Amino acid sequence: MKMVFAYVLGTLILLPIIAFFIAYLIFRKFLKKKANYSFRLAADVTTFFLFFSVAISISTLWGTAISIVVITISFLIAIIMTFIDWRTRKEIEVIPLLRRIWRVQFVYLFLVYNIVWIVGIVQNILLFVT
Repeated sequence: MKMVFAYVLGTLILLPIIAFFIAYLIFRKFLKKKANYSFRLAADVTTFFLFFSVAISISTLWGTAISIVVITISFLIAIIMTFIDWRTRKEIEVIPLLRRIWRVQFVYLFLVYNIVWIVGIVQNILLFVT
């Protein structure tokens, strides 16, 4: 049973798009809310897997431990968004701010994940051809 759990978790970390689709289908089925709400919740779940996936993908492709850089950029995004929120509003509402930060993290990590995979695929094709 432990091995099955490890394989499922490893697959979700390696391919977070699967986690997104599974979460989307579950939220869509059981919450009976609009598709937009299910999409946002699925993105929130997937962000957790993307944190690990980006670091592991970069480490596997180029052999460098980059997780501290991913975490640092995430903190910088959170600091910048908090500063902007503080400057534009009279009072900071913590929960909506955290939601916005988490969703921006999703976009940032999703883009980095796709770029890393595209570069890795192109790099391996070029290595194979030459």
